[in-house]
Amino acid sequence: MRKLLLASAATIGATFAMTGGAMAQPVKPVAAGTLVVHVNGYIQFEIAGYGSTVNTVKVPGTSLVTTPGTYKLNPITTDGDVRIYPGFDAQTVDGLEYGAQTEFRTTTSDANVGADKVTGSGSGAGSAGLYLKRAYGYIGTPDSGFLRLGQGDSVFGLDQAGVVEAFGDGAQYNTDGGESSLLPTDASPANFIYADTSNLYATDKIVYISPAIAGLSAGIGYEPNSNGIKEGYGNNAAASDTSAALVSAPVAGDAGKRRKNTIDAALLYSLKANGFATKVSAGVIYGAPVNYTGAAVNAAAPRGYDSLEVYEIGAQTTFAGLTVGANIKAGQTEDGYAFKPKGARDAFTYIIGASYVLGPYVVGASFFDGQTSGAYTPGSKTVGKTLSEYGIATGGNYVISPHLSLFVQYEYGHRHQIGAAYAVSAVTGAYKIARDNLQSQALAGGLTLKW
Repeated sequence: MRKLLLASAATIGATFAMTGGAMAQPVKPVAAGTLVVHVNGYIQFEIAGYGSTVNTVKVPGTSLVTTPGTYKLNPITTDGDVRIYPGFDAQTVDGLEYGAQTEFRTTTSDANVGADKVTGSGSGAGSAGLYLKRAYGYIGTPDSGFLRLGQGDSVFGLDQAGVVEAFGDGAQYNTDGGESSLLPTDASPANFIYADTSNLYATDKIVYISPAIAGLSAGIGYEPNSNGIKEGYGNNAAASDTSAALVSAPVAGDAGKRRKNTIDAALLYSLKANGFATKVSAGVIYGAPVNYTGAAVNAAAPRGYDSLEVYEIGAQTTFAGLTVGANIKAGQTEDGYAFKPKGARDAFTYIIGASYVLGPYVVGASFFDGQTSGAYTPGSKTVGKTLSEYGIATGGNYVISPHLSLFVQYEYGHRHQIGAAYAVSAVTGAYKIARDNLQSQALAGGLTLKW
């Protein structure tokens, strides 16, 4: 069964939990004419010491704030993540393989006192609140390739090589519940170097992955709109802002937030020789913004938005437990694969990383650097045209058993854009924090339990 379709725990690092989540389904041998049900998952907990440029924020006395004061964050905090992966794998007596995979996660919320994250009420009601992140089915054979149908990853993310995450908490700056989630987002670098991001995989799509021929496989995906399963069909009496299949709208905000007709394609070459396991990837993703037909000018993009168009190349090799990789992405995008305004600069980013496995121990490190247009509005005379961001991560693991590991991880991040500023809060005051030289760092330790 194709590893790209249903990766084993070993494919994404058997040494710790599958926190990246892009292909988090273990392969279970399925005999012809049988079906195997699985309910996998993991729990991760960590405690961290951290600091950032915005750990302390002073509230000035303005017309909106009658009582000035100061917010200050505790430099020690905890976080974690829970994910559950119900699904099944099956094979007909004629050799047709099929199955389904779902992924449920815990939600995030604003601060409260042990309140229910769904209702936001009830002291001591717990921190529950599961939501569906991925849900897809697959069908095919190793000789003909596989179709994936539903809400999940496409080949631009599945086939990327060179993005090494298999150390520490398993995700670094590509996390929902890991160390970087603890950092204030204003001071923590964002990115688009990680293609397994929810802006791309939490949408309903059709994906085809070819069989590998002489080590080369190809894939293509199509996404009509940027909605998930059943999203946009709750109020579908007529074409309106609530419709899933919207291609044009008079609402200025829709043009920069919603995609239509997204297509991605990728090639992956794999070779095992002389003790080396090498992968090389190339891919492209294209998506158009919803057309804006209104009269008002969108202040963030006075000339409209360019289509999403990003190219990637990457490579990695593993020898005697050492994995080294690098990946480059460039094109028309902002962080998180958002649309960029017309007239703003194109984006560029790269990552280099390595990990080493020696018995029960894992160590690794990575560095990414990227430039986007950030807060720049075309025509602005006061804001720099480039937001520069970089992030460093290093960590290690001690694997006690296949289902339990301990980890430690350090991250340092920086972001800079001349003349830009953040609006901190419309409630506590319309004041700003300069975006120049915002920094953050954290040292975390924790454990991962998986099943």
